[in-house]
Amino acid sequence: MVKITGTQNTMRFKMVMFWQFTLLLCNFIAFSYASSYSYTSGESTMHTNNWAVLVCTSRFWFNYRHMANTLSLYRTVKRLGIPDERIILMLADDMACNARNKYPAQVFNNENHKLNLYGDNVEVDYRGYEVTVENFLRVLTGRHEIAVPRSKRLLSDEGSHILLYMTGHGGDEFLKFQDSEELQSHDLADAVKQMKEKHRFKELLIMVDTCQAATLFSQLHSPRVLAIGSSMKGENSYSHHLDSEVGVSVVDRFTFYTLAFFERLNMYDNASLSSFFVSFDPKKLMSTAYHRTDLYQKRLDEVPVTNFFGSVMETIHTDSAYRALSTKRTDNVEIKMSLQQSDDHDERRMLTTSNARDQISDTQDQQDTFRYARNLFCNKLEKIEDVDSFVNYGVLMMLPMLAVSVWLSR
Repeated sequence: MVKITGTQNTMRFKMVMFWQFTLLLCNFIAFSYASSYSYTSGESTMHTNNWAVLVCTSRFWFNYRHMANTLSLYRTVKRLGIPDERIILMLADDMACNARNKYPAQVFNNENHKLNLYGDNVEVDYRGYEVTVENFLRVLTGRHEIAVPRSKRLLSDEGSHILLYMTGHGGDEFLKFQDSEELQSHDLADAVKQMKEKHRFKELLIMVDTCQAATLFSQLHSPRVLAIGSSMKGENSYSHHLDSEVGVSVVDRFTFYTLAFFERLNMYDNASLSSFFVSFDPKKLMSTAYHRTDLYQKRLDEVPVTNFFGSVMETIHTDSAYRALSTKRTDNVEIKMSLQQSDDHDERRMLTTSNARDQISDTQDQQDTFRYARNLFCNKLEKIEDVDSFVNYGVLMMLPMLAVSVWLSR
């Protein structure tokens, strides 16, 4: 019979305590990582770029107005500053080259024919039979095949504001694609949820011009999402006017009055989303524009429309740009020279007292570091969002260490 001494018991006790401490430390690290990841993707993320995904889902000549709707929004967001490389344009048919088109290679949204929407500067990313529900969902979620070029990808990130505009024929919780398949409300909600989990946007505005458009938003549950539709459940979305020369309607009412609002603006205007949402008159639309805001935390009257429809840039307004810059540069040189002379004198005086201050600051820094770490841990504990992932991650780390701990305690 083997006799276990007190020293061996002490060693085993120390080993068990060591592994338990290691277990707690690993869980703390996992928790800090999970919470910091969710925190950095939250409100602290800066708004750095804007994207637009513009989709016409209808084929055939009699749906001319849906292509005109989409090209009108395309022209608007480009005029307000979103570049082509951050616009995904999907057109299910090419009305400009249709044999019935009296004006070849041209598309108009007004019977006066003053503005050709299909000018020389239109970049279509998906056209014709490429516009499918599958490709649309792949664009949103980023789940592309390897061969798909970057120009056809939505390369957004957690600092992106995305405008998603769709137009076509729809009904109760669906939108038709190519008159052969449908995008369901739960498909859209699932895609938005994936986008949020993959940090593909900071804020998202969904805009739909179709019959019963409001029903397409019923399954949305992801935060930081706004939605506006041209009609409520049971309502139709109507065209605005007929072009007798083209032979069909050239624009829908909801999109027409959207364009009327934006034509008064430029990229420097501060018109709010609230003013945009309330600009729709049910009598003119012949339907009720619906907007869903319960998933969006900000006040709409404080959010400029250019947060989604325009560019993200820092601008400096000057009457004479080059003169102002050169004067500013000269003034900076003079200020730096005078500051440098005074700094030379101050530096000698500061060196004599720096050693004494360093000794005091070292002790204070240690205390401040501990206090900061404790406060940071508490803040992350309150702001963690994905609790399930954290728990699963912690349990996986606990299993091997628990097994080693049990083995050592025998």
